[in-house]
Amino acid sequence: MEQVQQLENMITNGNLQGIEETVKQLTNSTEFDAVYDSATLLMEYGLVPQADQLYDALLAHMPDAGQLKIDRAEAMMALGREDEALLLLTDIHSEEEEYLQALLLLADYYQTIGMAEVALAKIEEASALAPEEPVIRFAKAELLLESGKYSEAARLYLQLKERGVDEVGGASIEARIAEAYSAGAAYEEAVPYYESLLKQGDVLPDTLFGAAYSQYQSGNPQPALRHLDQLIDMDPDYFSAYMLAGQASLLLEENEKAFTFFTEGIRRDEFDKELHLAAGKAALKLGKSDAAERYLGDALALDPEYVEARISLASLFEQQEQYENLLELLRDTSEEQLEIPLLAAFKAYAEENLERYTEAYHSYVLAYTGMKEDPEFLERYAKFLLEEGKRSEAMNIVKELVALVPDHPEWTSFLEDQEEEEA
Repeated sequence: MEQVQQLENMITNGNLQGIEETVKQLTNSTEFDAVYDSATLLMEYGLVPQADQLYDALLAHMPDAGQLKIDRAEAMMALGREDEALLLLTDIHSEEEEYLQALLLLADYYQTIGMAEVALAKIEEASALAPEEPVIRFAKAELLLESGKYSEAARLYLQLKERGVDEVGGASIEARIAEAYSAGAAYEEAVPYYESLLKQGDVLPDTLFGAAYSQYQSGNPQPALRHLDQLIDMDPDYFSAYMLAGQASLLLEENEKAFTFFTEGIRRDEFDKELHLAAGKAALKLGKSDAAERYLGDALALDPEYVEARISLASLFEQQEQYENLLELLRDTSEEQLEIPLLAAFKAYAEENLERYTEAYHSYVLAYTGMKEDPEFLERYAKFLLEEGKRSEAMNIVKELVALVPDHPEWTSFLEDQEEEEA
């Protein structure tokens, strides 16, 4: 084993020439234990081509050794030689001790290339052979988790925990349960597992964020903020924390605090369009119209097709009666977006106020189908039609408005007056 120690010293010292010479010597050695241990060591340090040479040499002497086939297959996969690896794995038969390992490795490979059903079939076969084996149950749960079958994955992880299994391959079972519940939107079920992990000292950024997100989604913004404050202190560049912290603050009606989180997030990641949108909306709540216009404009600059930002900015311009700016904003809008009823309505309002009545009429007509359940739109549309002398069209709109708001005093009286006149 002295040769193995010498090889490790060469690796840690970066003696590449010495490593190559030692590997060459080992390929001709008959001290098979030393050769195998050296190959394992090389794999651990990421020297896969050299490890593969040693596995190849060992298999020349022991062609039926199942474990060697497993080890070399792993090396080949790491080197991108999947077809050769698969041939080695399929050469391991069901009566061999290493067959379960082969099935798991095959499942992992098929999962990696997106063939989830094939991977699951391999896991199911392994499970039938060793139904109580935690590693197999864990592998199946991992596959289900990645495939989006979150409740099934959670059930298997829970079974492992109930059997006293705390971790598999260094992965915490409690962490996996929390992740599966959270991914499946079972946030209330996820909360106690995240909180348990934190109490145990598993205070990692992802754990803090998972706990915060689950608390937030469960309607508990205060503990969510507590975790996020700790997360931001730990890792100020954990960008998603700022958005979630701002959203939690909004739930608590702490709008100034929310605005600060959003703007701090933008300072850390100026290309996050969603943070710009959130900052713009928070600024609106605080009456900071200039800041709102700036952030919403920045969101659109980052993504000209960002519909929500365009609608928010259009709404701001309309509220402030900045009709020239509103129309300019909508001139830059794609035809496809202008078919969005709310944007078409904003365009109609701007054109009407700028006395572009023909264009306004067409925009009102375009918006109508998608806005006919909106009383404010119907009221503005009705008034516009009356001003334009389109009385019969206006009457139809008023009737729809009164059907939506039966106790509307102005338009109920208007309809009654019209009916009396007609009578």
